[in-house]
Amino acid sequence: MWRIKSLDAILATAEKKSLHRSLGPLQLTLLGIGAVIGTGIFVLTATAAQKAGPGMMVSFIIAGAVCAVAALCYSELASMVPVAGSAYTYSYAVMGELVAWLVGWALILEYALGASAVAVGWSGHIVGLFDAIGWHIPHALTVGPKITIGTFLEGGEAGGFINLPAVIITALVTLLLVIGTKESATVNAVLVAIKVAALSLFVVLTVPMITGHMDHFQPFTPRGWGNPLGSSGTGVLGAAASIFFAYVGFDAVSTAAEETKNPQRNVPIGLIGSLLICTVFYLLAAGGAVGAFGAQPLVGPDGAPYAAGSPELAAQCTAIGAHAPLVCSKEALAYVLREVGHPFFGNVVALAATIALPSVVLLMMYGQTRIFFVMARDGLLPPVLSTVHPKFKTPWIITLVTGIVVALFAAFLPVGQLADYSNSGTLFAFGAVSLGVMILRFTDKNRVRPFKTPLLFVVAPLSIIGCVTLFLSLDVKSKALFYSWTAIGLVFYFSYGFWKSNVRRGVEFDEPLIEGPGGTPL
Repeated sequence: MWRIKSLDAILATAEKKSLHRSLGPLQLTLLGIGAVIGTGIFVLTATAAQKAGPGMMVSFIIAGAVCAVAALCYSELASMVPVAGSAYTYSYAVMGELVAWLVGWALILEYALGASAVAVGWSGHIVGLFDAIGWHIPHALTVGPKITIGTFLEGGEAGGFINLPAVIITALVTLLLVIGTKESATVNAVLVAIKVAALSLFVVLTVPMITGHMDHFQPFTPRGWGNPLGSSGTGVLGAAASIFFAYVGFDAVSTAAEETKNPQRNVPIGLIGSLLICTVFYLLAAGGAVGAFGAQPLVGPDGAPYAAGSPELAAQCTAIGAHAPLVCSKEALAYVLREVGHPFFGNVVALAATIALPSVVLLMMYGQTRIFFVMARDGLLPPVLSTVHPKFKTPWIITLVTGIVVALFAAFLPVGQLADYSNSGTLFAFGAVSLGVMILRFTDKNRVRPFKTPLLFVVAPLSIIGCVTLFLSLDVKSKALFYSWTAIGLVFYFSYGFWKSNVRRGVEFDEPLIEGPGGTPL
């Protein structure tokens, strides 16, 4: 289980059974922006406000800083190993098969549950937009039921049955991904432009309103700074752990390395460029929301703030009705504009988010299918999952499976909890990559590194410390789910992957599953 798949073997496998290289630097940067700017800023701003109040601005800085150092580590490995698989592939080459499996298994939380969270966020926007123009979707079809399952799940609303809009958008994105990568990237470029325009509109309208409303920033940290050794997942650090989700899309860029032209140059450009652009947007948007409308947590009769995403908070927001605080909104930015006297522009932002958020669902699901593709290609999952469609040249079977799983989660679970669950897997994977890049500097010091992480032995430890701190700052339910999910993954690995691993069997790759004319393998 500690066996390592060498970098040379990984590159050889990718060449013999590979995906089509079609993405350039501009497309990669757009992919990164498309994956990053989405539910995190358009929706989770409300969740962050309930956890930290105006202090969520610092939370955005903390989360962005952790992602920045992690991105530098990713860039070095992605430029060295330009194949699909991201953190899973890097871990396989450096720390062995067991660690790689755990990382790949954790990435399921990142991508699948992340896609579900974005789908739920999209649902909130389209429902709010329909309400604004007088079209009302029955409440039971817009939210999951009120549920409590063990220590893992607590959310939903009374009267909810299924989040039908979230299921519908997931199905449409799944179909688009089956059709093909290049087509998906082209559509994404248009959606990114719409999304950035909407965010720019929000910033232009709200940032000037900060003047004269400085009282909205007091108290700045109503729930404190948070305690990584606690279990509440609140305060500035707790909010940072939640809105870390708002940045993780940059990982999809390195996941797309195998489908990138000149990856040694283009992957670092896409990773770092998209992260920098998105960080500036986030700080301006968060400041504008606080200054224009306020972002204080909602408290109960006893003076204690409600837990973010809890049924109790949802019930209190329903009781307040119109003009509720920001923390009650499922479409935070559009809601702020409507409440501060810009209803038309609020609807414009809601419409833009409704049109563009599917690009984030697309990128999350894209990343998930490529992780599964590589794990199956390595023999750790059934090889049928790596089947490439004869016409579209995409891993269509695993795309359909992923679509079904994402739709099920989106149908019944609340957005804030989904985001926290997603972050638990992401933080583990990022920490593993940061450790791996340091190890590789010693074990393969002579390999060409088109991009070298500056001050690696400062940057990588900072990344690991940041990831551990944010993981510990998640609520107890998210951490418990991660530990349980990891235990299930170990059972799967020792039942199947350990025995079927191509490295264990001494083969570099499984035979292609598609045959050309006359039965000749492609």
